[in-house]
Amino acid sequence: MDTTKPKTNTGSTGGYKGSNPRGGAGAPRGGAGGDRRPRSNFERPKPEFDQKMVSIRRVTRVVSGGRRMSFAVALAIGDKKGSLGLGTGKGTDTALAIAKALRTAKKNMFKIKTNKEMSLPHEVSAKFASSRLSIMPNRGKGLVAGSTVRDMLILAGIKNVTAKINSGSKNKLNNARAAYAALYQLKTKNAVIPKVVIPAAAALE
Repeated sequence: MDTTKPKTNTGSTGGYKGSNPRGGAGAPRGGAGGDRRPRSNFERPKPEFDQKMVSIRRVTRVVSGGRRMSFAVALAIGDKKGSLGLGTGKGTDTALAIAKALRTAKKNMFKIKTNKEMSLPHEVSAKFASSRLSIMPNRGKGLVAGSTVRDMLILAGIKNVTAKINSGSKNKLNNARAAYAALYQLKTKNAVIPKVVIPAAAALE
């Protein structure tokens, strides 16, 4: 019976002589990745207005040849200095629909009359379809709002107001249109941004 112990190889590194098998700090880094040049930083131009996507839906229209699919986009824009706009657009591609919505939002843009603290001078309320809401100043309690109404107020730069939705509607677009109609009541007469003189509800149809 052979009682000799098997020899253990403590000094060899298998078939990798003179290299670190674990890929330590001393191991050379292979591949072409080590010779990459740093990418030049191209700064994108800042958009004219801040944008927020209110809703995006895929809609289908039935025609004689079959079904045609397109995208419907609702977009809200603002400069956070009292200006607000809302527009919708449809297109076969999302980029095309967003471009149309942005163009419509700029046409429907108006300036909101605010006080020195960028708050509302008095309470306003509006209704669009089944959505009802009211917006009132709260004297330094911050922005208290939810859903798309909060996004609209942030884009307009309104502070220290409380917005309350008085209906059970969960439709984001209708809530945004109701907020647009409510703030439209505080439109300044001498607006810096040109605005088409039409009712707020009809402007979004």
